[in-house]
Amino acid sequence: MQNKKVQFIDWGLVDYQDAWNRQEDIFAKTLALKQENRTLDQQNPTPNYLIFTEHPHVYTLGKSGHEEYLLLDEEGLKEKEATFYKINRGGDITYHGPGQIVGYPILDLDNFFTDIHLYLRTLEEAIIRVCADYGIAAGRYDGYTGVWIDADKENARKICAMGVRASRWVTMHGFAFNVNANLAYFGNIIPCGIEDKAVTSLEKELGQKLDLDEVKDKVKRHIADLFGMEI
Repeated sequence: MQNKKVQFIDWGLVDYQDAWNRQEDIFAKTLALKQENRTLDQQNPTPNYLIFTEHPHVYTLGKSGHEEYLLLDEEGLKEKEATFYKINRGGDITYHGPGQIVGYPILDLDNFFTDIHLYLRTLEEAIIRVCADYGIAAGRYDGYTGVWIDADKENARKICAMGVRASRWVTMHGFAFNVNANLAYFGNIIPCGIEDKAVTSLEKELGQKLDLDEVKDKVKRHIADLFGMEI
């Protein structure tokens, strides 16, 4: 039987390594339970989590990424008070920092649908709907994950990056939605390996800072609606 219940957790501002360790712990426990269930007649429902957080300035590189897309050396990272990690998600290099909603859904997709392509498109749709709540027409860019504004124009700009890992249909990592993020930090990388496209935020598009908690509530609500979650 599918378990649609999802525990929502807001970690607040957390060091990237600490958040990664916490994710890995939840991920491993969920995988272990799935493995144990294969030997049981009476199945134990696997848990689902939707975790929001912010990170101090950090650059992360996916397993198939290109380290040369980081345009800072160790000294440059220190000057920017930023850190750098090579991690086990998909995707290339990206930036996380304060003013950004980083979402880590740790879901057993057996509880929802077993389709990674649909999973990514559903997360994108949630962010697209949040942008629409603020009067911004966002969408997808053919050939790339994430959410874009004016994707069909020369000034296409990315407002939300995505990169996930999945094993036995259990997910981790997720998305980074630029709300009030300091976009100058994207100038130190080639974001996701895309050299000729810009990065934007809700703040930049609307010309004012937003209440981050308000935006979080909208993101949570749209994700819950689209996945049919009970949060």
